[in-house]
Amino acid sequence: MKFIGQLLGEHLGRYPAMQVADVYKLLHQAALGSAHAVDAANARELLQKEATGLTPAPEALLAEVISPDGRLARVHLAAYLGKGLPLDALADAFAGTASTYTGSADKLAKFCGCLGDFADAGGIPFSRAEIESFMGARQREGWPAVHHSDAYRKAHAPAYRVVDVSLLPQLGITPPPPK
Repeated sequence: MKFIGQLLGEHLGRYPAMQVADVYKLLHQAALGSAHAVDAANARELLQKEATGLTPAPEALLAEVISPDGRLARVHLAAYLGKGLPLDALADAFAGTASTYTGSADKLAKFCGCLGDFADAGGIPFSRAEIESFMGARQREGWPAVHHSDAYRKAHAPAYRVVDVSLLPQLGITPPPPK
């Protein structure tokens, strides 16, 4: 679970307003991909709509690997727009990833199961009780997708798509180095 600790450390440093729900969302995407969020017919329309409200940020982080197997990355829309890259290609990569990535609820359970130890060791700014309560509830619900917390949305304005890392070169993105 070394990668999970490293992933959480990087994200908590980059996104200090992360709450337990945001940690879960990250691990959910790392384990299950984003098939829950994709209606291929609407992927382009929804991406275009979201992009119209963003300010291009060419110097912002473009992509970050989020899965231990190195297969999935979040592609950040403001940076993507700032590079002048085509939205249709990103929509296709997102929909393609959602339809081909095989996730695992067992993998998500394993990722979430180590969080109490990270909390006890001070590796994350949440208590074991808080982690176990939130993750236990999600497990009982069948590991559903969740939205980012209000605090995270207000502080970090997340706008990204989860894409298979092997598709990044087709988008004009140099894949981040493996961890």
